[in-house]
Amino acid sequence: MSEDITVLLVDDHSLVRRGFRRILEDEEGLKIAGEANNGIEAIRMASELKPNVVVMDLSMPELDGVQATKEIVKHLPETQVLVLSMHADDNYVRNALDAGARGYLLKSAIDVDLVGAIRSVAEGKRYMGSGLKYVAHEQDDELNRLTAREKQVLQLIAQGRSNKEIANLLDLSVNTVSVHRANLMEKMNIHRTAELVLFAIRKGLVAPQ
Repeated sequence: MSEDITVLLVDDHSLVRRGFRRILEDEEGLKIAGEANNGIEAIRMASELKPNVVVMDLSMPELDGVQATKEIVKHLPETQVLVLSMHADDNYVRNALDAGARGYLLKSAIDVDLVGAIRSVAEGKRYMGSGLKYVAHEQDDELNRLTAREKQVLQLIAQGRSNKEIANLLDLSVNTVSVHRANLMEKMNIHRTAELVLFAIRKGLVAPQ
C-alpha cells in the first residue's frame, strides 16, 4: 500500500483552512500534516514537517504565497506547492509558477478540483485550473531586468514594509535593502515609492487591497 500524500494547508483565514480540511480529511490517501496562517509560518512548518504538498494561498500578511513558495522550493525540492488564489489574471499565474509552484487553482473551483490538483502535483505534474494558462515572460518584459532578490524586495515594498522589516524578513542588512530599493528605482526609472507600488500591482507581484 502506498504512503499517504501529506499536505500542509496555508491560508490566513481559519474558515478557509477549515473548508480545505473538510474537503480533504475524508479522502483516502491524503493526510493533513498541519496548518499555517502566513508565509513565514508556512516556511517554518514546511521545513519541520516536510509535506509532499503545500496548498498555498497567494495573498497573505507577513510574507505572501509567492515569496513563501520561492523559499520552500529552494530548500525543499521534494515538496510541491499548489497555489490557490482568487486572481485569474495571467500575471498572478505566471509569478506563482515562476516562483516554483507546480500548480495554480482558483478558490472558486476548490470543491471540484482540489483533490485532483493535490494528487497531480504530488506526482510532479503541472496542474492548471480550468480557464487558466501559463504565459511566459517575454524577453523584453520589464520584470526580466530585475534579479530574483530585487523582485522580493519590490514585492515587500509594495506590501508597505519598511527597509528594516524587509531586512528582517529576508535576513539582510538594512543597508543592503536600501541598495536594492535604489537599484529598483534606477532600473525602472521610478522616483517615488508610490510608483513602485503601482508597478508591482500592474505586474501582479501583489494584489491590490
